Amino acid sequence: MDKRQAVLTGALTVFARDGYARASIDVIAAEAAVSTRTIYNHFQDKAGLFRAVIQDSAARVAAAQLEIIDRYLRRITDLEADLVDFALAWRAPMPDYAEHSALVRQVNAEAGHIPQEAIQAWQETGPLAVRRALADRLAAFAADGLLEVDDPLRAALHFSLLVSGANPSYRGESLTTDEITEAVTTGVHAFLHGYGR
Repeated sequence: MDKRQAVLTGALTVFARDGYARASIDVIAAEAAVSTRTIYNHFQDKAGLFRAVIQDSAARVAAAQLEIIDRYLRRITDLEADLVDFALAWRAPMPDYAEHSALVRQVNAEAGHIPQEAIQAWQETGPLAVRRALADRLAAFAADGLLEVDDPLRAALHFSLLVSGANPSYRGESLTTDEITEAVTTGVHAFLHGYGR
């Protein structure tokens, strides 16, 4: 692993654990097994490093989510059943990206203390890129006469919000498989009630 990637990996661990405000360049350097000078040579300052970390992490998560969109929504045979299958896969825990999830929780908790450029870069690289891809699929379904969609981006946001009831609650409780399936199924049903033909 080259030094730049070592810094990104170590910084992801530290930012996910400690948050932006509490993370220090010294601790990140120790985690990455590099000198602080190496970090400053590659990223200039903590804000630049954080932006690079969250973009790199978001790009990897987005790639995994885009693959799920492609795998499940490439061809539709039964719209409701296929959307349920997709949503179950899309909302399933992603253990390989647990540090990214922790980083997002830190961002949500500290949004006022994080440079806005970093938050915007994360949104563009991750959530908005995924939403646009989903919007493209929903627009294609509308063109095929399966949905009635005036604004595909808004429809993608509505879909995401409706099926997100499958996520564990903010209190940290986990849902059973049956509860997740019910939440996704009712979310898809509500989406189709609003957008179906």
